[in-house]
Amino acid sequence: MNNHTLPHIIRQGLAGLFHICSHELKQVFKDQGVLIFFLLVPLAYPLIYAFIYTNEVVRDVPAAVVDLSNTAQSREFLRLVDASADVRIQSHCTDMEEAKTLLKETKVYGIIYIPADFNKDLSTGKQATVSLFCDMSGMLYYKSLLLACTNASLSVNKQIQIERAGNTTDRQDEITTAPIEYEDISLFNPQDGFASFLIPAVLILIIQQTLLLGIGMAAGTARENNRFRDLIPTSKHYQGTLRVVAGKSFAYLLIYLIVSAYILCLVPKIFSLVQIAQPSTLLAFIFPYLLACIFFAMTCSVFIHHRESCLMIYVFTSVPLLFISGISWPGAAIPEFWKAFSYLFPSTFGINGFVRINTMGAELNEVLPEYRALWIQAGAYFITTCLVYRYQVTLSRKHAIERLHLLRLRRMSAKMRKA
Repeated sequence: MNNHTLPHIIRQGLAGLFHICSHELKQVFKDQGVLIFFLLVPLAYPLIYAFIYTNEVVRDVPAAVVDLSNTAQSREFLRLVDASADVRIQSHCTDMEEAKTLLKETKVYGIIYIPADFNKDLSTGKQATVSLFCDMSGMLYYKSLLLACTNASLSVNKQIQIERAGNTTDRQDEITTAPIEYEDISLFNPQDGFASFLIPAVLILIIQQTLLLGIGMAAGTARENNRFRDLIPTSKHYQGTLRVVAGKSFAYLLIYLIVSAYILCLVPKIFSLVQIAQPSTLLAFIFPYLLACIFFAMTCSVFIHHRESCLMIYVFTSVPLLFISGISWPGAAIPEFWKAFSYLFPSTFGINGFVRINTMGAELNEVLPEYRALWIQAGAYFITTCLVYRYQVTLSRKHAIERLHLLRLRRMSAKMRKA
Protein backbone atom coordinates (compact mmCIF):
# COMPACT_ATOMS: atom_id res chain seq x y z
CA MET A 1 0.00 0.00 0.00
CA ASN A 2 1.36 3.43 -1.03
CA ASN A 3 1.59 5.72 1.99
CA HIS A 4 2.59 8.74 -0.06
CA THR A 5 -0.63 9.31 -1.97
CA LEU A 6 -2.42 12.63 -1.48
CA PRO A 7 -5.56 11.14 0.19
CA HIS A 8 -3.39 9.24 2.67
CA ILE A 9 -1.32 12.35 3.46
CA ILE A 10 -4.53 14.36 4.01
CA ARG A 11 -6.01 11.66 6.27
CA GLN A 12 -2.77 11.44 8.23
CA GLY A 13 -2.60 15.22 8.59
CA LEU A 14 -6.21 15.48 9.77
CA ALA A 15 -5.73 12.61 12.21
CA GLY A 16 -2.66 14.35 13.62
CA LEU A 17 -4.50 17.69 13.79
CA PHE A 18 -7.43 16.28 15.77
CA HIS A 19 -5.06 14.32 18.00
CA ILE A 20 -3.13 17.49 18.83
CA CYS A 21 -6.37 19.43 19.35
CA SER A 22 -7.84 16.83 21.73
CA HIS A 23 -4.53 16.47 23.56
CA GLU A 24 -4.28 20.25 24.00
CA LEU A 25 -7.83 20.42 25.34
CA LYS A 26 -7.06 17.65 27.82
CA GLN A 27 -3.90 19.44 28.95
CA VAL A 28 -5.82 22.68 29.45
CA PHE A 29 -8.42 21.05 31.70
CA LYS A 30 -5.78 19.03 33.58
CA ASP A 31 -3.54 22.03 34.30
CA GLN A 32 -5.02 24.14 37.09
CA GLY A 33 -2.86 27.14 36.24
CA VAL A 34 -3.92 27.23 32.60
CA LEU A 35 -7.52 26.57 33.59
CA ILE A 36 -7.45 29.62 35.87
CA PHE A 37 -6.38 31.89 33.00
CA PHE A 38 -8.68 30.32 30.41
CA LEU A 39 -11.83 30.01 32.52
CA LEU A 40 -11.70 31.48 36.02
CA VAL A 41 -10.13 34.85 35.13
CA PRO A 42 -12.39 35.48 32.07
CA LEU A 43 -15.42 34.49 34.14
CA ALA A 44 -14.57 36.49 37.28
CA TYR A 45 -12.67 39.58 36.11
CA PRO A 46 -15.46 41.10 33.98
CA LEU A 47 -17.87 40.70 36.89
CA ILE A 48 -15.43 42.31 39.34
CA TYR A 49 -14.78 45.30 37.06
CA ALA A 50 -18.47 45.74 36.30
CA PHE A 51 -19.44 45.49 39.98
CA ILE A 52 -16.87 48.16 40.89
CA TYR A 53 -18.25 50.63 38.32
CA THR A 54 -21.88 49.50 38.47
CA ASN A 55 -23.07 52.90 39.76
CA GLU A 56 -21.75 54.44 36.52
CA VAL A 57 -21.37 57.96 37.99
CA VAL A 58 -20.21 59.52 41.27
CA ARG A 59 -23.07 60.85 43.38
CA ASP A 60 -23.28 62.92 46.59
CA VAL A 61 -19.69 64.14 46.53
CA PRO A 62 -19.09 65.71 49.99
CA ALA A 63 -18.26 69.41 49.85
CA ALA A 64 -17.49 72.16 52.37
CA VAL A 65 -18.98 75.67 52.20
CA VAL A 66 -17.49 78.99 53.27
CA ASP A 67 -20.40 81.46 52.99
CA LEU A 68 -19.14 84.88 54.07
CA SER A 69 -22.18 86.58 52.54
CA ASN A 70 -24.79 84.60 54.52
CA THR A 71 -27.72 86.19 52.69
CA ALA A 72 -30.90 84.84 51.17
CA GLN A 73 -29.31 84.87 47.71
CA SER A 74 -26.21 82.94 48.78
CA ARG A 75 -28.31 80.43 50.72
CA GLU A 76 -30.51 79.92 47.65
CA PHE A 77 -27.41 79.20 45.57
CA LEU A 78 -26.17 76.65 48.11
CA ARG A 79 -29.62 75.07 48.38
CA LEU A 80 -29.62 74.44 44.63
CA VAL A 81 -26.15 72.88 44.81
CA ASP A 82 -27.13 70.62 47.69
CA ALA A 83 -30.37 69.62 45.95
CA SER A 84 -28.44 68.21 42.97
CA ALA A 85 -27.74 64.48 42.83
CA ASP A 86 -24.01 65.06 42.37
CA VAL A 87 -23.03 67.05 45.48
CA ARG A 88 -23.81 66.87 49.19
CA ILE A 89 -22.90 69.86 51.34
CA GLN A 90 -21.36 68.21 54.37
CA SER A 91 -19.82 71.10 56.35
CA HIS A 92 -20.41 74.84 56.74
CA CYS A 93 -17.07 76.40 57.72
CA THR A 94 -16.34 79.80 59.21
CA ASP A 95 -13.20 80.39 57.14
CA MET A 96 -11.01 78.86 54.42
CA GLU A 97 -8.49 77.39 56.85
CA GLU A 98 -11.12 75.19 58.43
CA ALA A 99 -12.31 74.08 54.97
CA LYS A 100 -8.74 73.37 53.84
CA THR A 101 -8.24 71.12 56.87
CA LEU A 102 -11.30 69.07 55.88
CA LEU A 103 -9.98 68.86 52.31
CA LYS A 104 -6.56 67.63 53.47
CA GLU A 105 -8.21 64.98 55.64
CA THR A 106 -10.29 63.90 52.58
CA LYS A 107 -13.51 64.43 54.52
CA VAL A 108 -14.60 66.64 51.61
CA TYR A 109 -13.46 66.81 47.98
CA GLY A 110 -14.29 70.41 47.23
CA ILE A 111 -14.79 73.88 48.77
CA ILE A 112 -17.46 76.35 47.65
CA TYR A 113 -16.40 79.88 48.61
CA ILE A 114 -18.92 82.76 48.54
CA PRO A 115 -17.33 86.19 49.28
CA ALA A 116 -18.83 88.74 51.68
CA ASP A 117 -19.77 91.17 48.88
CA PHE A 118 -21.71 88.52 46.90
CA ASN A 119 -25.20 89.92 47.56
CA LYS A 120 -24.01 93.55 47.41
CA ASP A 121 -22.58 93.05 43.91
CA LEU A 122 -25.80 91.44 42.70
CA SER A 123 -27.90 94.25 44.17
CA THR A 124 -25.84 96.98 42.50
CA GLY A 125 -25.79 95.26 39.11
CA LYS A 126 -22.19 94.09 39.28
CA GLN A 127 -20.98 90.62 38.42
CA ALA A 128 -20.64 88.45 41.51
CA THR A 129 -18.16 85.60 41.88
CA VAL A 130 -18.43 82.16 43.48
CA SER A 131 -15.13 80.24 43.76
CA LEU A 132 -14.88 76.46 43.59
CA PHE A 133 -11.79 74.67 44.93
CA CYS A 134 -11.59 71.00 43.90
CA ASP A 135 -9.45 68.04 44.83
CA MET A 136 -8.01 67.30 41.37
CA SER A 137 -6.56 63.95 42.44
CA GLY A 138 -9.99 62.55 41.52
CA MET A 139 -11.31 63.85 38.20
CA LEU A 140 -14.80 62.43 38.74
CA TYR A 141 -15.17 64.48 41.92
CA TYR A 142 -14.23 67.59 39.99
CA LYS A 143 -16.80 66.81 37.29
CA SER A 144 -19.63 66.39 39.81
CA LEU A 145 -18.77 69.55 41.75
CA LEU A 146 -18.35 71.69 38.65
CA LEU A 147 -21.61 70.52 37.07
CA ALA A 148 -23.59 71.10 40.25
CA CYS A 149 -22.20 74.61 40.77
CA THR A 150 -22.60 75.52 37.09
CA ASN A 151 -26.23 74.40 37.01
CA ALA A 152 -26.94 76.26 40.26
CA SER A 153 -25.40 79.48 38.89
CA LEU A 154 -27.45 79.18 35.69
CA SER A 155 -30.65 78.78 37.71
CA VAL A 156 -29.85 81.84 39.87
CA ASN A 157 -28.92 83.84 36.75
CA LYS A 158 -32.31 83.05 35.22
CA GLN A 159 -34.15 84.23 38.34
CA ILE A 160 -32.20 87.51 38.38
CA GLN A 161 -32.80 88.10 34.66
CA ILE A 162 -36.54 87.56 35.07
CA GLU A 163 -36.71 89.97 38.04
CA ARG A 164 -34.86 92.70 36.15
CA ALA A 165 -36.60 92.26 32.78
CA GLY A 166 -40.07 93.30 33.97
CA ASN A 167 -41.84 90.95 31.57
CA THR A 168 -45.57 90.37 31.74
CA THR A 169 -45.83 86.79 30.43
CA ASP A 170 -44.07 83.48 31.05
CA ARG A 171 -43.17 83.21 27.36
CA GLN A 172 -41.32 86.51 27.54
CA ASP A 173 -39.45 85.22 30.57
CA GLU A 174 -38.42 82.11 28.60
CA ILE A 175 -37.12 84.20 25.69
CA THR A 176 -35.30 86.58 28.04
CA THR A 177 -33.46 83.79 29.89
CA ALA A 178 -32.86 81.59 26.84
CA PRO A 179 -32.79 83.54 23.54
CA ILE A 180 -31.19 80.47 21.98
CA GLU A 181 -32.67 77.23 23.22
CA TYR A 182 -30.25 74.33 23.38
CA GLU A 183 -30.63 70.64 24.12
CA ASP A 184 -27.88 68.49 25.61
CA ILE A 185 -27.93 64.91 24.26
CA SER A 186 -25.35 62.33 25.38
CA LEU A 187 -24.73 60.05 22.40
CA PHE A 188 -23.87 56.37 22.96
CA ASN A 189 -23.58 56.85 26.75
CA PRO A 190 -26.86 58.34 27.99
CA GLN A 191 -25.90 58.08 31.66
CA ASP A 192 -22.50 59.73 31.10
CA GLY A 193 -21.26 56.73 33.06
CA PHE A 194 -17.74 55.48 33.63
CA ALA A 195 -18.68 51.80 33.22
CA SER A 196 -20.25 52.30 29.78
CA PHE A 197 -17.10 54.15 28.73
CA LEU A 198 -14.39 51.87 30.12
CA ILE A 199 -15.77 48.34 30.58
CA PRO A 200 -16.12 47.47 26.85
CA ALA A 201 -12.41 48.21 26.30
CA VAL A 202 -11.44 46.20 29.39
CA LEU A 203 -13.50 43.21 28.21
CA ILE A 204 -11.63 43.04 24.90
CA LEU A 205 -8.27 43.41 26.63
CA ILE A 206 -9.10 40.57 29.05
CA ILE A 207 -9.46 38.19 26.08
CA GLN A 208 -5.98 39.01 24.75
CA GLN A 209 -4.22 39.00 28.11
CA THR A 210 -5.72 35.72 29.33
CA LEU A 211 -4.77 34.05 26.05
CA LEU A 212 -1.20 35.32 26.43
CA LEU A 213 -1.01 34.07 30.01
CA GLY A 214 -2.74 30.74 29.41
CA ILE A 215 -0.87 29.77 26.24
CA GLY A 216 2.39 30.98 27.76
CA MET A 217 1.88 28.87 30.87
CA ALA A 218 0.93 25.85 28.72
CA ALA A 219 4.17 26.30 26.74
CA GLY A 220 6.21 26.54 29.95
CA THR A 221 4.58 23.37 31.26
CA ALA A 222 5.31 21.52 28.00
CA ARG A 223 9.00 22.46 28.24
CA GLU A 224 9.26 21.48 31.89
CA ASN A 225 7.72 18.06 31.16
CA ASN A 226 10.05 17.42 28.21
CA ARG A 227 13.41 15.79 28.95
CA PHE A 228 15.15 18.11 26.45
CA ARG A 229 13.12 21.18 27.50
CA ASP A 230 11.61 21.24 24.00
CA LEU A 231 8.24 22.80 23.24
CA ILE A 232 7.18 20.08 20.77
CA PRO A 233 7.28 16.37 21.77
CA THR A 234 8.90 13.80 19.47
CA SER A 235 5.70 12.01 18.51
CA LYS A 236 4.55 10.91 15.08
CA HIS A 237 1.50 13.19 15.43
CA TYR A 238 3.75 16.26 15.84
CA GLN A 239 5.84 15.82 12.68
CA GLY A 240 4.14 18.49 10.55
CA THR A 241 4.36 22.18 11.46
CA LEU A 242 1.01 23.08 9.96
CA ARG A 243 -0.88 20.36 11.85
CA VAL A 244 0.77 21.38 15.14
CA VAL A 245 -0.14 25.05 14.71
CA ALA A 246 -3.65 24.29 13.44
CA GLY A 247 -4.34 21.68 16.13
CA LYS A 248 -3.28 23.87 19.03
CA SER A 249 -4.96 27.03 17.70
CA PHE A 250 -8.21 25.16 17.01
CA ALA A 251 -8.31 23.97 20.63
CA TYR A 252 -7.83 27.51 21.93
CA LEU A 253 -10.42 28.85 19.46
CA LEU A 254 -13.04 26.37 20.64
CA ILE A 255 -12.57 27.47 24.25
CA TYR A 256 -12.55 31.19 23.51
CA LEU A 257 -15.57 31.23 21.24
CA ILE A 258 -17.58 30.28 24.32
CA VAL A 259 -15.59 32.54 26.67
CA SER A 260 -15.96 35.52 24.29
CA ALA A 261 -19.72 35.01 24.05
CA TYR A 262 -19.91 35.22 27.85
CA ILE A 263 -17.59 38.21 28.17
CA LEU A 264 -18.90 40.33 25.30
CA CYS A 265 -22.61 39.45 25.31
CA LEU A 266 -23.71 38.22 28.74
CA VAL A 267 -21.69 40.53 31.02
CA PRO A 268 -22.91 43.80 29.40
CA LYS A 269 -26.47 42.46 29.53
CA ILE A 270 -26.19 41.58 33.25
CA PHE A 271 -25.07 45.12 34.14
CA SER A 272 -27.32 46.92 31.61
CA LEU A 273 -24.40 48.48 29.75
CA VAL A 274 -24.87 50.01 26.32
CA GLN A 275 -25.16 47.12 23.86
CA ILE A 276 -26.52 47.92 20.38
CA ALA A 277 -24.32 45.68 18.23
CA GLN A 278 -25.77 43.48 15.51
CA PRO A 279 -24.94 39.84 16.43
CA SER A 280 -23.71 39.01 12.91
CA THR A 281 -21.45 42.10 12.82
CA LEU A 282 -20.04 41.35 16.26
CA LEU A 283 -19.32 37.71 15.37
CA ALA A 284 -17.66 38.67 12.08
CA PHE A 285 -15.42 41.17 13.88
CA ILE A 286 -14.51 39.03 16.90
CA PHE A 287 -13.49 35.99 14.83
CA PRO A 288 -10.33 37.60 13.31
CA TYR A 289 -9.61 39.21 16.68
CA LEU A 290 -9.54 35.79 18.36
CA LEU A 291 -7.32 34.37 15.60
CA ALA A 292 -4.92 37.32 15.86
CA CYS A 293 -4.74 36.97 19.66
CA ILE A 294 -4.22 33.20 19.51
CA PHE A 295 -1.43 33.32 16.92
CA PHE A 296 0.15 36.31 18.66
CA ALA A 297 0.13 34.40 21.96
CA MET A 298 1.51 31.24 20.31
CA THR A 299 4.35 33.25 18.74
CA CYS A 300 5.22 34.81 22.09
CA SER A 301 4.92 31.48 23.93
CA VAL A 302 8.11 30.06 22.37
CA PHE A 303 10.08 32.47 24.56
CA ILE A 304 8.52 31.07 27.76
CA HIS A 305 10.68 28.37 29.33
CA HIS A 306 9.07 28.22 32.78
CA ARG A 307 5.44 28.32 33.89
CA GLU A 308 5.89 31.40 36.05
CA SER A 309 7.70 33.47 33.42
CA CYS A 310 4.53 34.56 31.62
CA LEU A 311 3.18 36.12 34.82
CA MET A 312 6.23 38.35 35.16
CA ILE A 313 6.29 39.26 31.47
CA TYR A 314 2.65 39.80 30.49
CA VAL A 315 0.66 40.91 33.53
CA PHE A 316 2.19 44.39 33.79
CA THR A 317 1.42 45.16 30.12
CA SER A 318 -2.36 45.37 30.64
CA VAL A 319 -2.51 49.00 31.81
CA PRO A 320 -0.08 50.38 29.17
CA LEU A 321 -1.97 48.55 26.42
CA LEU A 322 -5.23 50.09 27.62
CA PHE A 323 -3.68 53.57 27.55
CA ILE A 324 -2.09 53.32 24.09
CA SER A 325 -5.25 51.83 22.58
CA GLY A 326 -6.71 55.34 22.30
CA ILE A 327 -9.74 54.72 24.55
CA SER A 328 -8.74 55.78 28.06
CA TRP A 329 -6.49 58.50 26.57
CA PRO A 330 -7.33 60.23 23.24
CA GLY A 331 -5.52 58.61 20.31
CA ALA A 332 -4.71 62.02 18.79
CA ALA A 333 -2.70 62.89 21.94
CA ILE A 334 -0.57 59.71 21.87
CA PRO A 335 3.01 60.21 20.54
CA GLU A 336 3.62 58.72 17.09
CA PHE A 337 6.12 56.15 18.37
CA TRP A 338 3.70 54.69 20.89
CA LYS A 339 0.87 54.83 18.37
CA ALA A 340 2.97 52.78 15.92
CA PHE A 341 4.02 50.46 18.75
CA SER A 342 0.37 49.84 19.68
CA TYR A 343 -0.28 48.45 16.18
CA LEU A 344 1.68 45.33 17.13
CA PHE A 345 -1.08 44.25 19.51
CA PRO A 346 -4.49 42.94 18.42
CA SER A 347 -6.09 44.69 21.41
CA THR A 348 -5.55 48.13 19.84
CA PHE A 349 -7.72 47.41 16.81
CA GLY A 350 -10.01 45.08 18.77
CA ILE A 351 -10.85 47.70 21.40
CA ASN A 352 -11.52 50.51 18.94
CA GLY A 353 -13.58 48.34 16.63
CA PHE A 354 -15.59 46.68 19.39
CA VAL A 355 -16.45 49.99 21.07
CA ARG A 356 -17.73 51.40 17.79
CA ILE A 357 -19.75 48.25 17.01
CA ASN A 358 -21.10 47.55 20.49
CA THR A 359 -21.54 51.05 21.89
CA MET A 360 -22.09 53.14 18.75
CA GLY A 361 -23.94 50.59 16.60
CA ALA A 362 -21.44 50.64 13.73
CA GLU A 363 -21.74 48.18 10.85
CA LEU A 364 -18.80 46.13 9.58
CA ASN A 365 -18.14 48.49 6.68
CA GLU A 366 -17.78 51.35 9.19
CA VAL A 367 -14.92 49.60 11.03
CA LEU A 368 -13.11 48.35 7.92
CA PRO A 369 -9.67 49.77 8.95
CA GLU A 370 -9.76 47.86 12.25
CA TYR A 371 -11.32 44.77 10.63
CA ARG A 372 -8.69 44.60 7.90
CA ALA A 373 -5.90 45.25 10.40
CA LEU A 374 -7.05 42.27 12.50
CA TRP A 375 -7.03 39.96 9.47
CA ILE A 376 -3.55 41.24 8.54
CA GLN A 377 -2.38 40.59 12.09
CA ALA A 378 -3.96 37.14 12.07
CA GLY A 379 -2.14 36.29 8.83
CA ALA A 380 1.16 37.80 9.92
CA TYR A 381 1.15 36.12 13.33
CA PHE A 382 0.09 32.81 11.74
CA ILE A 383 3.22 32.99 9.59
CA THR A 384 5.45 33.87 12.56
CA THR A 385 3.86 31.04 14.57
CA CYS A 386 4.57 28.56 11.78
CA LEU A 387 8.17 29.77 11.53
CA VAL A 388 8.92 29.52 15.23
CA TYR A 389 7.08 26.21 15.58
CA ARG A 390 8.95 24.86 12.54
CA TYR A 391 12.17 25.69 14.31
CA GLN A 392 10.86 23.98 17.47
CA VAL A 393 9.88 20.83 15.51
CA THR A 394 13.33 20.74 13.89
CA LEU A 395 15.02 21.28 17.25
CA SER A 396 12.97 18.53 18.86
CA ARG A 397 13.84 16.13 16.03
CA LYS A 398 17.52 17.06 16.32
CA HIS A 399 17.53 16.33 20.05
CA ALA A 400 15.78 12.99 19.45
CA ILE A 401 18.36 11.99 16.82
CA GLU A 402 21.19 12.99 19.12
CA ARG A 403 19.62 10.96 21.92
CA LEU A 404 19.20 7.95 19.61
CA HIS A 405 22.79 8.25 18.42
CA LEU A 406 23.99 8.43 22.04
CA LEU A 407 22.00 5.30 22.92
CA ARG A 408 23.53 3.43 19.97
CA LEU A 409 27.03 4.42 21.05
CA ARG A 410 26.31 3.20 24.57
CA ARG A 411 25.05 -0.13 23.25
CA MET A 412 28.11 -0.54 21.04
CA SER A 413 30.46 0.27 23.91
CA ALA A 414 28.56 -2.16 26.14
CA LYS A 415 28.94 -4.97 23.54
CA MET A 416 32.66 -4.21 23.17
CA ARG A 417 33.14 -4.43 26.93
CA LYS A 418 31.36 -7.76 27.02
CA ALA A 419 33.48 -9.04 24.13
